[in-house]
Amino acid sequence: MGNGPILLLGAHGQVGGEALPLLRELGEVVSLTRAELDLTDGAAVRAAVRELKPRWIVNAAAYTAVDKAESESRTAYVLNGELPGILGEEAARIGSAVIHFSTDYVFSGEGSRPWREDDPTGPLGVYGASKLAGERALTESGAAHFIFRTSWVFGARGENFLRRILQLAMERDELKIVDDQIGSPTWSRTLARLVGHTIRRTEDRAKLGGGGLDEVVRSVGGVYHASSMGYTTWFGFATEFVQIARRAMPEKTLAKLAAIPTSAYPTAAVRPKNSRLNCEKLARGLEFEMPDWQSATREVMEEVLAEMRTR
Repeated sequence: MGNGPILLLGAHGQVGGEALPLLRELGEVVSLTRAELDLTDGAAVRAAVRELKPRWIVNAAAYTAVDKAESESRTAYVLNGELPGILGEEAARIGSAVIHFSTDYVFSGEGSRPWREDDPTGPLGVYGASKLAGERALTESGAAHFIFRTSWVFGARGENFLRRILQLAMERDELKIVDDQIGSPTWSRTLARLVGHTIRRTEDRAKLGGGGLDEVVRSVGGVYHASSMGYTTWFGFATEFVQIARRAMPEKTLAKLAAIPTSAYPTAAVRPKNSRLNCEKLARGLEFEMPDWQSATREVMEEVLAEMRTR
C-alpha cells in the first residue's frame, strides 16, 4: 500500500469533523472541501484519488436528509450509492483501502432482535436503499475495505437530534417525541475513534507480520456494526439529555416532553421501528468496545453545556 496520505471526505460532517484531528495523529491527512472537490462528479473524484495516491480513503460523506431523499433520489444515489463504488475502484487500482460508513436503515426495522451483519437487508425508503447500493458497490469494487453500519448519530456539533431538541426545548412549552422506534444513540466521536483504532491496528499488524497492509485489511475487513451499547427510544434519549440540561440550568424553563407513537408524527420516509444493531463482531474482530449510550450522552452534554455558558 505505500506511504501516501489519508484522504478524508466529509470533514465538515459529524463523524468527519471528529475524525480529522484524530487522523492527523497518524500522518498526513488531505481533507477536501465541497468547493475543492464535487463528490457528485465521478471523474473529478477519480482524478483526485489518482493524484493523491492515498493509502487510506475515509469516506464520512453522505446524503443524510432521510425525508428529502424521497424526492431527491438521484442526488441520494449519486452520493450514497455511486461514490463508494468509485472510491473502491480507484482504491483497488492503486492498492489502498477504504473505510466507509453505512446505516441501520439498510434493514426493514422488523422484529425486536438486534440486527447482525449477515441478516437479510430490506430498506424501507430511498435513503436506506441508496446506502445499501453503496455497500454493494464498494464490496464489488475489489478494494480492501471496512464498512461500519451505525445508527442515531449525535454529537456536540453539527445537525443532529440532540442539538435540535435542546434548542426547541428552550423555545417551546411542550415537545412531542416518538416513543416506539428503538435504537442506540451513537456519539460521532466514538465512530471517529473507531476509524483511528482501525487504521492504527491494521497498520501495526502489517508491520509486525511483514505483509502488505492490503492483505491485512482483506483478512479482517468487511461489514461491521458499530453503535452504542444499550437501547432506547427517541423519547427516552430526549428525556435523558433534557434532564441533564435541567439539572445544569435550573434557572431555565425547558419544555415538557410527551411520548407519542410514530403514527402521530408522519414523515415522507418510513422509519425503521427496530434499529438495534448487534456489535459483537466489532468487539471480537477489531477489539473495539462501543460505550453505552448514556455515558456518551453525558459526555456530549458536558461539551454542549460548556459551549452554551460561553455564549
